Amino acid sequence: MSEKDVIRMSQKELKRLHVIHRVLEEKLKQIDAAHILGISDRQIRRIVKRAREEGDEGIMHKSRGRGSNRALPKKIKERVIKLYRERYRDFGPTLAREKLIEINKIKIGIQTLRNWLIEESVWQVTHRRRKHRMWRQRKYHFGEMIQIDGSHHKWFEDRRPECVLMGYVDDATGTVYVRFYEYEGTVPAMDSFKRYVKKYGIPYSIYLDKHTTYKSTAKPTIEEELNGEVPLSQFGRAVKELGVEVIYAHSPQAKGRIERLFNTFQDRFIKEMRIRGIKNIEEANKFLETYLLIYNKRFSMAPMEKGDFHRPLPKDMDLNCVLCMKTECTLRNDFTIVYDKNLYQIMDKVNAKKVAVEKRINGRMFITYKGKRLKYKKIMQRPKRQEKSKELELFEIKKKPYIPPKNHPWRRFRISRYPKSYPY
Repeated sequence: MSEKDVIRMSQKELKRLHVIHRVLEEKLKQIDAAHILGISDRQIRRIVKRAREEGDEGIMHKSRGRGSNRALPKKIKERVIKLYRERYRDFGPTLAREKLIEINKIKIGIQTLRNWLIEESVWQVTHRRRKHRMWRQRKYHFGEMIQIDGSHHKWFEDRRPECVLMGYVDDATGTVYVRFYEYEGTVPAMDSFKRYVKKYGIPYSIYLDKHTTYKSTAKPTIEEELNGEVPLSQFGRAVKELGVEVIYAHSPQAKGRIERLFNTFQDRFIKEMRIRGIKNIEEANKFLETYLLIYNKRFSMAPMEKGDFHRPLPKDMDLNCVLCMKTECTLRNDFTIVYDKNLYQIMDKVNAKKVAVEKRINGRMFITYKGKRLKYKKIMQRPKRQEKSKELELFEIKKKPYIPPKNHPWRRFRISRYPKSYPY
């Protein structure tokens, strides 16, 4: 039997063939067959007539094997495949379709493109086995909890060294804020948080991992243990001053939204920068200003409850004074302090044992006591003690050393080899 003699049918067509055979054998009425197949009386008469004339092939749809009348021309398919191989080879079908419409002005359906790529073996579907995770309900309000993390990655591919993307995701709406930095540390964390607060306000709580930038590894002092306090990192101290609740995650999977965001950006945003030829952090951060507007408009969602949990910054609070490195330094008798292996001379007279050193994000440094700024200067060495002048020595009364007489009690005391035993 040749392949031409084989008729391939679906389960629906096999069921229809069985019913039509019973009609042809006069074991079933046409009106009952129409009811079984869910078609009209006229349609069953047409199918029975074709089955008598053409045989089993008569029940098959006439468009079987034909191309769709709405199918795109073959030239467009060839052009799309060529563009994908040359420019979008590592793009997924969804992102590739967006770029084909945006840049190449080729309108194409996502499923059509996916089928073409699979046919040409230039894209393969990957199935990942997921681990079982406990689902957590989203927060109800915008600003109720913000997930924060940093992603170390070769964001610019081979155009520059690896850097960090600091990311913020609102748990209720999925609203995103990100910014590039050279490293993940206290200064980038404070700078990005400062920009976030200026844009949206102070969030109710933040969700962090246990990176040393966010959670201090120092052991508590005796005073802290007695007061029930926990040592805080500089970032932890700053957000506490702002009244933000800090929640620490015990695993990366607990911060699922921010981790998925980084996966998306490592795919989509890297290719966006490649297309635009972005080569450094400054250009990338400038591009993010417009990109985030489009991204949030497309992917963010409405919260379950109305209301914004972000608080405005108090008018009497200077954000620069809060989001900075604060260190207490001991004030010596000569009004000098040691900070970061450098020596500083306090110029103002102040009656204090300790002063506070504030190192700002922009590199500026201030020394304060009870909120008041003190004048200071950096010196190379501690000031020497001032020697007495000869003029003062003339006016000083020189005292002779006191020598006790022979009958003085101190002179009567003798140390004997064998001490006398005194009766008590």
